[in-house]
Amino acid sequence: MESLMVIIKLLGGLGLFIYGMKIMGDGLENAAGDGLKSILEKVTKNPIIAVIVGAIVTAVIQSSSATTVMVVGFVNAGLMNLAQAAGIIMGANIGTTITAQLVAFKLDQIAPLFVFVGALMVMFSKKKKRKDVGNIILGFGILFVGMGQMSAAMKPLTQLPIFNEIIGTVGGHWYLGIIAGAIITAVLQSSSATTGILVALATAGAIDIKAALPIVFGCNIGTCITAMLASIGTTKTARKAAILHLIFNLGGTIIFIPVLLSGILGEAVSVISPGDVSRQIANAHTVFNVVNTAIMLPLTGLLIKTVNMIIPGDDEDEKAGPKYIDDRLLETPVIAAGQVAKETLRMANKAKKGLALSLEAFENNDENLIQKVYENENIINTLNEAITNYLIKLSKCELSDKEQSIVAATFHIINDIERIGDHAENIADLTLQKINKKLEYSEDAIKQIKNMYQKTSESLEMAINSYANKDIDKAKEVNTIEIEVDKMQKKYRDLHIKRLYDGTCNAYAGAIFLDLLSNLERISDHSMNIAESVIDNS
Repeated sequence: MESLMVIIKLLGGLGLFIYGMKIMGDGLENAAGDGLKSILEKVTKNPIIAVIVGAIVTAVIQSSSATTVMVVGFVNAGLMNLAQAAGIIMGANIGTTITAQLVAFKLDQIAPLFVFVGALMVMFSKKKKRKDVGNIILGFGILFVGMGQMSAAMKPLTQLPIFNEIIGTVGGHWYLGIIAGAIITAVLQSSSATTGILVALATAGAIDIKAALPIVFGCNIGTCITAMLASIGTTKTARKAAILHLIFNLGGTIIFIPVLLSGILGEAVSVISPGDVSRQIANAHTVFNVVNTAIMLPLTGLLIKTVNMIIPGDDEDEKAGPKYIDDRLLETPVIAAGQVAKETLRMANKAKKGLALSLEAFENNDENLIQKVYENENIINTLNEAITNYLIKLSKCELSDKEQSIVAATFHIINDIERIGDHAENIADLTLQKINKKLEYSEDAIKQIKNMYQKTSESLEMAINSYANKDIDKAKEVNTIEIEVDKMQKKYRDLHIKRLYDGTCNAYAGAIFLDLLSNLERISDHSMNIAESVIDNS
């Protein structure tokens, strides 16, 4: 019965530790907001910058697994190449050591105070930023309450002969420690949770640095399982990123085994923090990942070649479906929201392309271009469905009030873009009728269509730019252009009716002409709707 209570308390403490880490990470992520998004977007081919970015992002979201899953998502979306992914993955391993360094501070005695202050801020703060800070403090407090409970639960274990035998066996057989660390981390899906347990054991006096080190090495292998699972069903390049993560951590462990057996690492961290096994574990975790990165970073090219040998070949041509959005990115909603904007912008540019193709087809009686309009419209419809489904999932995530309103506005924006695509398709249909009936138009009529198209195209271009850059001034200009388009439609309609009266145009050709003007005017209307959404959400 006593052993059952120990297990219950241990599991409860572990649950609090993981939950506290999650709350603190979410609070930090929300507080960072667009800053976190811009950091990831600024990843360049410079491997050192990529490592720094990976470390910062992981330190913020408190999970190397979440960072590597994001990386798999970015690579799958074609936003990041393997060289960039390698740097971020290496940096993520350094960033995750921040948690171990934090928990090595023995703050469990004052942790309830953090919980109290954090809870008050979350409950009574009206401003989102203050609530985010409250969540950071609350998560920090819960994390240390969990650590304290784990340590307290483990103290009775130190008196059990069988427990001491297990620890002695692990300490005497390093490979068992590596296997144990890998399995525990794979099950918990968090290397920070595993190091947290080790720190709790050390605090209870149940483990020394010799027995802890192999488990620390093993937890770096076990953390790869999350990215491996996330890569199932992705592109070849995304699977390569997950394999790269595994090779990096597995290779680092193999490199460090002689250091482990020689006892150099254990002695080094013991000298740095004598008598404090908790700090020794945290320092060993940091040293392992920093040194491993320093060794592996210059070998990135070799690592990529190895991965290409394991998974040969490249991905097929660009798919018609979404390029930027990926369910794996929902782990970090602020990043996912940014990706939705990119996908929406891509959809808008497809609509603009469809409009240009349809008018060129009308002007040149080109059936090949008409077919391209239909193919383009199929892509727009596919993106519309994909983005809509993604927005529904994103709306259920934890977002700031502003982000929630942007998500809601995006539903309307993609609907307007889809309708623009429909109108481009309508113009293609009218072109087919024009070709089949061998209709001809006067120079005046063609000139009026070109003028109307240029203004409509300008309106759409301005709306897309205002959305891409959150530019209110450009958005307001769209309304001015829309008024001009309305006036042009009325003027050209009246002139065309006059041509009908004069007998210079037949009724069938006239109907198509008026339909064409109407479709162009409706495209301008939808462009104005997009611009108004930009104004309303700025």
